[in-house]
Amino acid sequence: MEYKDYYKLLGVSRSAPKDEIAKAFKKLARKYHPDLNPNNTEAEAKFKEINEAYEVLKDEKKRKLYDQFGSNWEHGQNFQPPPGYENMNYGGGGFSQGGFSQGGFSDFFETIFGGAGGGGGNFRGGFSQGGFGGEGFQQRPRRGADSEAMYELTLEEAYRGGNKSITLQEQVTGPDGYPRMTTKTLEVNVPAGIKDGQKIRLAGQGNPGMAGGPKGDLYLKIKIMPHTMFKVSDSDVVLDLNLAPWEAALGSLVRIPTLDGAVEMKIPPGIGSGKKLRIKGRGLGSGAKRGDQFVRIMIQVPDLLTPEERELWETLQEKSSFKPREF
Repeated sequence: MEYKDYYKLLGVSRSAPKDEIAKAFKKLARKYHPDLNPNNTEAEAKFKEINEAYEVLKDEKKRKLYDQFGSNWEHGQNFQPPPGYENMNYGGGGFSQGGFSQGGFSDFFETIFGGAGGGGGNFRGGFSQGGFGGEGFQQRPRRGADSEAMYELTLEEAYRGGNKSITLQEQVTGPDGYPRMTTKTLEVNVPAGIKDGQKIRLAGQGNPGMAGGPKGDLYLKIKIMPHTMFKVSDSDVVLDLNLAPWEAALGSLVRIPTLDGAVEMKIPPGIGSGKKLRIKGRGLGSGAKRGDQFVRIMIQVPDLLTPEERELWETLQEKSSFKPREF
């Protein structure tokens, strides 16, 4: 197993007095404590190491035993205790099979001290009322982390809003203590006009807390699915309206679909392709921030002409004074 240099972990010399060791530990503990670094596995692992180092160096007997062999070990070597060393440990805890024992200490620690963990094993705990104590940390309830899930809606569903039932998979601890997946159904109130990328908060439906702490929240991130007719631009929706050349030139009255039913729109004469007309309040959002629907004019020409139609277009070409280009 790998040798652990407890002095190096705390950043002190081998001759450092107890008060200097305690000061170094408290400084590092404040930096890496899990309460101050939620969901940070690297900080949690570092906190384990400095907690273990302080557990040894604060205790005169443990420090003396550790120092007996420390000068002969090179950092990174596989540590094998000398013959007979197994009879020198503290109270027998045996050699654990993982990187850290159930008490929160490494195999290296367990091999030397046999599981004499003291208060240091509570590395997941919070701050005690007196701050950082010399005997490790007292556990306190911790709120669970928030979680996020993608929730897809049609454009019509986002526009109308309303109550929805959603089914999610979540990981829970089974009766045997092992994690397992289970299904839960939640009722969600979707606000009318909700936009793509907005989030709906479901209080208390996130990850479970620790030491009896409350659950975190679940955030549903809205994803509006593509629509066959409308395009979405932030709060606004856009509809492409195909017009015949004579409709654009002479003007017309066209029935326009919207997310709230069809409406009659008057197309002004002489409108050009690409121009936009607005239908107020038929977009997404709510209240004063509700968007609009824009109708984008797309002038279409026939790709096949009858002889009579061609003759009419040629006559128009001869008689028209319209000049689409000025260069």
